[in-house]
Amino acid sequence: MTDIRKEINENTNLASSACARVKKGGARSFKAGGLWIYDNEIDRIDGNPEDGDILAVEDFDGYFLGWGFINRASTIMIRMLSRKKDQRITPAFLEERVRCAWEYRKKVIDTSSCRVIFGEADFLPGITIDKYEDVLVVESLALGIDRLKPMILSALKKVLAEDGIKIRGIYERSDAKVREKEGLPRVKGFIGQPFDTLVPITENGVRYMVDVENGQKTGFFLDQKENRRAIARLCPGARVLDCFTHTGSFGLNAALAGAAEVTSVDASELAIEQAAQNAGLNGFVPESPLQESDVPVLPQESIKPASVQKSAIPASNQESGTPASTQESKATALAQAEASASRWLVNGAGTRLQYLCADIFDLLPDLHKKGELYDVVILDPPAFTKSRNSIKAAVRGYREINQRGLRLVRDGGFLATCSCSHFMDPDLFRDTIAKAAKDAHKRLRQIEFRTQAPDHPILWASEESYYLKFYIFQVVEEK
Repeated sequence: MTDIRKEINENTNLASSACARVKKGGARSFKAGGLWIYDNEIDRIDGNPEDGDILAVEDFDGYFLGWGFINRASTIMIRMLSRKKDQRITPAFLEERVRCAWEYRKKVIDTSSCRVIFGEADFLPGITIDKYEDVLVVESLALGIDRLKPMILSALKKVLAEDGIKIRGIYERSDAKVREKEGLPRVKGFIGQPFDTLVPITENGVRYMVDVENGQKTGFFLDQKENRRAIARLCPGARVLDCFTHTGSFGLNAALAGAAEVTSVDASELAIEQAAQNAGLNGFVPESPLQESDVPVLPQESIKPASVQKSAIPASNQESGTPASTQESKATALAQAEASASRWLVNGAGTRLQYLCADIFDLLPDLHKKGELYDVVILDPPAFTKSRNSIKAAVRGYREINQRGLRLVRDGGFLATCSCSHFMDPDLFRDTIAKAAKDAHKRLRQIEFRTQAPDHPILWASEESYYLKFYIFQVVEEK
């Protein structure tokens, strides 16, 4: 971790004397309200700044545009911090940015566990900080913000302390591959003293154990908080299928809302194990000892080890593995079901809950062939595309999964479906669902269109801040 200055105070000017001059017609995204200026939009750089330094930015005619930090190794050469000419970029400035972000969260969401800093949307480009009770998890994706990170974290701890919140530990999850585009190493580990990285949280009345060290992203998907609550009212007495359950959050919200029966499915054995543990935290216990007759009848390919699951996700987003034997014995299937907690669990209210480790793309058509129908089907897949180059393959994946999911919804039942890919824009996602409904010969009545929770604010003109699209439909047969 590198400080910009060895000795600084809250009023130390962190900016260099350098200046970047933009080409005529350049910085279009920034001028439209964004925070990025690309390498092909820069005409010249006056002075000799180091990559990561803060500098002034001027238009081709000398008009002042703002202050930002530079990285010549990145396609996004400058990420802007302020548009005000008289704004000094100091530790006090950073603290004010942090304070504004926290005050906003206090007004819009339960802050026991939430995203406190959301990069560009909080005018601190390139950094994300999640709060899980008394633990912070930070992800830094840009060189300039990496150098400001110690001051931002110090400011956040100070601001939280003013509200009586003492942070017991900080964990860094700056291990995303995108850091390599900034010329940065992938980093993961404690900032400060080590602590127990299994953190208990409660969201919407549901208890979870968040693994901030080994969980996906920063450990938990906080962006779906309000959407999980939204589906709960549809679930009392319902038979629910929760696909891509990850750590079980949608399924547990459905179960605790009074569903009669919930089946939650994920391709990852680790995720299923974590989901089953979370179920235990919420009062679910095995309904009875697992017997051979309890083993779900699944196609062989849908009960492969998680490391070799395949789907319609583009190949570039999949990990390779060794194909499982096509002649698994009943004993092997029984052992696998035991390991992945596929037995039925039950709580005191009589809700039954089951976890399956299976490839959703294989499982759904098998369920359809067997005539299974559900009152509520939830589709919360991972991002099928992380670049514009794979959008066509992603569209095929979303269309296929929604078509298969729709066929499992009984007449008058409900489908909740989403995309967390920034590159799958709202219009394209809507059109893809419409085609899937046509393929499945279903009619859709839209109940709600939702986005990410408000602690992940969408900054207009900053397209990268808008990524989650979430629909709830009533599904009816052709009339």
